[in-house]
Amino acid sequence: MSTRLDQPREIRRTLVPRPHYDPDSFGRLSERIARFLGTARFLVYMTVFVGVWIVWNLVAPSALRFDPYPFIFLTLMLSLQASYAAPLILLAQNRQDDRDRVQYEQDRAQNERSIADTEYLTREIAGLRVALNEVVTRDFLRSELQQILKELDAKEDHRGPVH
Repeated sequence: MSTRLDQPREIRRTLVPRPHYDPDSFGRLSERIARFLGTARFLVYMTVFVGVWIVWNLVAPSALRFDPYPFIFLTLMLSLQASYAAPLILLAQNRQDDRDRVQYEQDRAQNERSIADTEYLTREIAGLRVALNEVVTRDFLRSELQQILKELDAKEDHRGPVH
């Protein structure tokens, strides 16, 4: 049977329904577990658990010991815990990478907008500077008026007082 990409796949009906889970909820749970696994509290709890396990199986009466030395069941339990912890930690890291990637893209877009705004403002300031060079300033006007007064005073000195 060839699959066509322009048509949706047929829904397969199985006798045994597949388990369905919400990937987002599972991801959040894995992040919570991974955060807990990376704490000193977890190390203390795990150390106490292993210590109690070993002491119980060394000191308790023979009938109550369930994992005699070399503690093979404890080794199995720790291996099982590690086999679940590693993928949960990786899943949490992947989700964090996704969040970091989204944040990076948002930061980059914001930086591009900031650069565009800065370039726009730079062009506006340059335009204002060009326009201001064509506007008479107070100092320029004052110096021109003083120059005219000097010229008038000079002409008056040459002609003499006018009555």
